Amino acid sequence: MPVDWLFAPFTEFVFMRRALLGAVMLSLSACPVGVFLMLRRMSLTGDAMAHAILPGAAAGFLLYGLQIVPMTVGGLIAGMVVALSAGAVARLTIQKEDASMAAFYLISLSFGVLMVSLRGSSVDLMHVLFGTVLALNNDALLLIALSSSLTLVALLVFWRALVAECLDPMFLRSVSKLGPPVHFVFLGLVVVNLVAGFQALGTLLSVGLMILPAAAARFWVNRVAAMCLVAIGIGLLASVSGLLLSYHASLPSGPAIILSAGAVYFASVLLAPRGVLLSRLPRTAHRTA
Repeated sequence: MPVDWLFAPFTEFVFMRRALLGAVMLSLSACPVGVFLMLRRMSLTGDAMAHAILPGAAAGFLLYGLQIVPMTVGGLIAGMVVALSAGAVARLTIQKEDASMAAFYLISLSFGVLMVSLRGSSVDLMHVLFGTVLALNNDALLLIALSSSLTLVALLVFWRALVAECLDPMFLRSVSKLGPPVHFVFLGLVVVNLVAGFQALGTLLSVGLMILPAAAARFWVNRVAAMCLVAIGIGLLASVSGLLLSYHASLPSGPAIILSAGAVYFASVLLAPRGVLLSRLPRTAHRTA
């Protein structure tokens, strides 16, 4: 029965309910952050930051094994160090921030993979890189809940400044001194959500739940608040459908969630009001007339 196909995995298995709860909380916080990343034209920066947390997580793994708290603290420290270092290089030298971020992320990724490989097996490396959303425990869910709550509170407090910096950063700097602090607060939120997503989806996939729903939402609405809500909805849809797909088709859960978000993105590119097909219909009708 279709109803059983939809609900049975979550009613019968605790690990599926934990995975769903973790994915829902990540969608509530990471998707709005992804909207601001996209509007700032920093989507690839999010990907770079996802790789930047790897050395810290690897250091926690080397010292304590696959323990959530050490790997989380290490990931936070590494992400913040890379974000601040890349920003400092961009402000103190002639190099642009995207180039400095790319340099730091490549070094961090290579260093992190090397650190994990020194002690762990290929299974451990796959766990760090791609996560295990079906193995979330109470500590992991608590971490995700704390990061989501912190993100939502920060977005409410700094909402106007974040929107202003996205739309016109020079205007914000001319009327307020909040420009640079808000920028670093925002980078901090990116790191926090990537570290939280790392517990469920790993370093390589955590940015997918942040960027893909936001990119898809851009084709449906043009206001920032509405875009955040649509992105959250797409993230929730991708989480549920990805978990169901992984359960019924025996697929890895993390990639299934990201591929579900990717399917929504491609559908939005084609079918959304601002997508390829509908956006060109009026022009075609006008030329025919």
